[in-house]
Amino acid sequence: MSHANGGKIAVVAVGGNSLIRDKTHQTVPDQYAASVESMARITDMIEAGWDVVITHGNGPQVGFILRRTELAIHELHPVPLDYCGADTQGAIGYMFQRALYNEFHKRGLAKQAATVITQALVDRNDPAFKNPSKPIGSFMDQATASQHSQSEGWAVVEDAGRGWRRVVPSPLPIRIVERDAIESLIRAGYVVISNGGGGIPVIEDDQGNLVGVEAVIDKDFGGALMATSINAELFLITTAVEKVALNYNRPDQRWLDRMTLGEARQYLDEGHFAKGSMEPKIRAIIGYLERGGQQALITDPENIGRALAGETGTWIVP
Repeated sequence: MSHANGGKIAVVAVGGNSLIRDKTHQTVPDQYAASVESMARITDMIEAGWDVVITHGNGPQVGFILRRTELAIHELHPVPLDYCGADTQGAIGYMFQRALYNEFHKRGLAKQAATVITQALVDRNDPAFKNPSKPIGSFMDQATASQHSQSEGWAVVEDAGRGWRRVVPSPLPIRIVERDAIESLIRAGYVVISNGGGGIPVIEDDQGNLVGVEAVIDKDFGGALMATSINAELFLITTAVEKVALNYNRPDQRWLDRMTLGEARQYLDEGHFAKGSMEPKIRAIIGYLERGGQQALITDPENIGRALAGETGTWIVP
């Protein structure tokens, strides 16, 4: 595939922590300020000749919409989960587009960014639908939880002594519906922001029509599918740490500069990666490499440049 500038394609998965640093920086202006920093690092990549497709998480932002819905339910209709996904793709896309526009302007780069609202097809028979596992929304007491369970058919669980929460299925994405549009934009030289939050989960009905579902797609799996679908030469996941570690936070902790696909599988089996944080990232990268991907990289946003130069970060190769 040829590109406007003959560059190689990188899919950059921007972590949720790149938008919300901590509990005291959650407002929209705070999120935009964080976006400005991440987009400056990504612009460094673009200047170095990469064609970049940006994907991002949306967990906290969806949580905010659900909480607003909860507080306003006596007056306004609720927002279904797939629409929460679309709303956050649009809002985060706007933040990234504006931050990139200003960064390009500052550097005199003739580039433009465009956001594609992206649907991700999932299998309606995915076993995840029978086993909802992803907690979303606010904590509730048991009475409220069982009321929701009866009236809306929610699956609810008790979450680590902190109260009850709704859980939804987390099916695997199998096809990016807007893939061809995204590829056309890359080819025309645009920086594309797409597949936010892992993609809006949709299933096909018996007639082949798409139907939105109440589910959440893992953003790292969504990013890996994007990287595979457009034959990206690099799948880069930004996160809170500069490198991946074995025995993380233990006295015998060991930072990894690189690992092969085989080593990644072995370390995963040995339980080195935390369930809610590093594990899905490593799993997603394994999937990307198994499907013919060339190389993957994990680092924090501020170290993207140094990591690409081979000075830091963790490289995962076939």
